[in-house]
Amino acid sequence: MRVRLDVAYDGTDFSGWAVQPERRTVAGVLLAELEKIAGPGNPTGLTVAGRTDAGVHATGQVCHVDLPDERWAALAPTLVRRLAGLLPGDVRVLRAAAVPPEFDARFSALWRRYEYRASDAEAGPSPLRRLDTLFWQRRLDLDRLNAAAAGLCGEHDFAAFCKRKEHATTIRQITAMSWRRDPDGVLVATVQADAFCQAMVRSLVGAMLTVGDGRREPDWPASLLTRTERSSDVLVAPPHGLNLVAVGYPDAAEFAARAEQTRALRGTPAGARPTGPDAED
Repeated sequence: MRVRLDVAYDGTDFSGWAVQPERRTVAGVLLAELEKIAGPGNPTGLTVAGRTDAGVHATGQVCHVDLPDERWAALAPTLVRRLAGLLPGDVRVLRAAAVPPEFDARFSALWRRYEYRASDAEAGPSPLRRLDTLFWQRRLDLDRLNAAAAGLCGEHDFAAFCKRKEHATTIRQITAMSWRRDPDGVLVATVQADAFCQAMVRSLVGAMLTVGDGRREPDWPASLLTRTERSSDVLVAPPHGLNLVAVGYPDAAEFAARAEQTRALRGTPAGARPTGPDAED
């Protein structure tokens, strides 16, 4: 049985999502507790929608895992509660549900949405939000931030904002990006795309912040889209302000077709058209 898990975590003390030897990771912690409940070797194929980097948070992460039918039947009513009793306080499984076998948390996804929080208050962010909000020590102008964001929307080669991987394209399609100032004064960037390459969101945010504080002009980030290599002029914003808030999927009948389409795109030559998410923020 394929089971979809909706997961939230505070990334502060994790070395990212993916399992790494001798490092504490979200996948490593989650899989260890799933094996305690379902039995060693019974949870297989743990697959995530977005492999977040070290220090990045998630409130809307999605993954899937396969369990023997009889184990799922026994665990379904109590799995979320049992995991809550075993998992550390900085990671939670919010929901567990059976899905069709065609569902793939990674390849069936239509889009990923991130938010980045930055405070330009003189005193900095609230002490209770210090682990998920960047302290930006220059005043930020909301209109300038949104002007910079508008120039980056659409399908482009984001090589200037990405850590390039061999044989992987840096072409991505940003379907939505904007900034807002919340009632508490914190500025929040929302960025949504079909997929992201490593450090892309934090690089985009870093570039826009230098526009918001007046050091760059609003058209500067978009001017970098003509480059074919990473730009050393782009600041990579710290990871703790970033949060994966949602992942979108098609209707169940379209899971297989979407996964096939994404896998096909992954097979195209670098620079041709976006691949699926090899690595993300």
